[in-house]
Amino acid sequence: MSTLTTDRTLETFTGFYRERGHQLITGSTLLPPPPDPVLFTTSGMHPLTPYLQGRPHPQGRRLVNVQRCLRTTDLDEVGDPTHLTVFEMLGSWSLGDYGHTQSLRWGYELLRDGFGIPPERLYVTVFGGDEQVGPDVESLHTWQELGLPVESTGDENWWSNGPVGPCGPDSELFVWTGGPGTPPQGTPTTDPRWVEIWNHVHMRHHRHEDGSLEPLSRPAIDTGMGLERLMAVLQGHRSVYETDLFEPWTRLLPPLWDLDEPSMRLVCDHLRSSVVVMGDGVRVSNTGRGYVLRRLIRRLLTTLRRDDPSRTLTDLPVELIGHTLDHFRQTCDIGTVHDLLLDEERRFTKLLERGRRVLSRPRFSGPLSEEDYRYLHDTHGLPRDLVSGLRGTG
Repeated sequence: MSTLTTDRTLETFTGFYRERGHQLITGSTLLPPPPDPVLFTTSGMHPLTPYLQGRPHPQGRRLVNVQRCLRTTDLDEVGDPTHLTVFEMLGSWSLGDYGHTQSLRWGYELLRDGFGIPPERLYVTVFGGDEQVGPDVESLHTWQELGLPVESTGDENWWSNGPVGPCGPDSELFVWTGGPGTPPQGTPTTDPRWVEIWNHVHMRHHRHEDGSLEPLSRPAIDTGMGLERLMAVLQGHRSVYETDLFEPWTRLLPPLWDLDEPSMRLVCDHLRSSVVVMGDGVRVSNTGRGYVLRRLIRRLLTTLRRDDPSRTLTDLPVELIGHTLDHFRQTCDIGTVHDLLLDEERRFTKLLERGRRVLSRPRFSGPLSEEDYRYLHDTHGLPRDLVSGLRGTG
């Protein structure tokens, strides 16, 4: 495969679909439009839910975008080679226009010709059927006609937008990442070196609260591909942190702070994610979006200071803030973001000092009960993870 930069990959993806009649829609902000109750946009299709359920979209029935997303459900996984808090999703949609077969054929064409992925490194999984819906024969035949190996599965290839709402079978595309001299082997369900990069959902049902399925009057196509994971595959890296997306971070931070690899990844991710959240206008608070931001900053500070309490964000190169704001096309002032980070660091330092004094009391010398944790949180503002960290460091 040829090595593509992130910018070139984005141009290739959006250009491919625009040439095929798709309108580029805004996918910039992490903040969902009112009255959406969620704190942050969590997927590329999230803002399009009403249109996938039948509402006409003002820009037509063929759409493409790059949507930045934030997920707190994966926070405990951050530090491994693939999980990120803030990431970008490449998405394409057909709102009752072309069918699933066309989507699959275009997807294969883009991977093979646009991104240069050899067909022999591709594998596909499709829905094999269950007690309610039969196997996805249409997709199976399409992939067989294209000459790609296919594996039929169960729930792994059924996509749902929660317990109720639009749903349907999907085709997941995998790329072999076994490295030079290691030919593809096994299947996506038997060998983890097959890495999923793209999901094509044929949204053709609506699931009701009782679990029953009703065919949608206007079936839709929803595809989603994580940019960071795609870049790791295209650039031949084992980790998303080794791609050009993170190049300034992995170049400038290790000489500054001597951390093990998982800790360095977490600090990079949480700092970068905090910059993006602030770039979208969120400020630290004790509730809602502001509390998510506070939690990110305090998690990274806890990790940063675990082995050396003298480490500080004062040393953070402002170049990294500028690089992140530029990539996410945000206009927030670099100095403002830097000052906000330092202000929260000062608050966190005071909280640590108060926490150490409180935990030194005889009452907390032994194992803590749930009542103790509630008291420390409600009376002294000490979250459970911070209390655990302070006791762990001793």
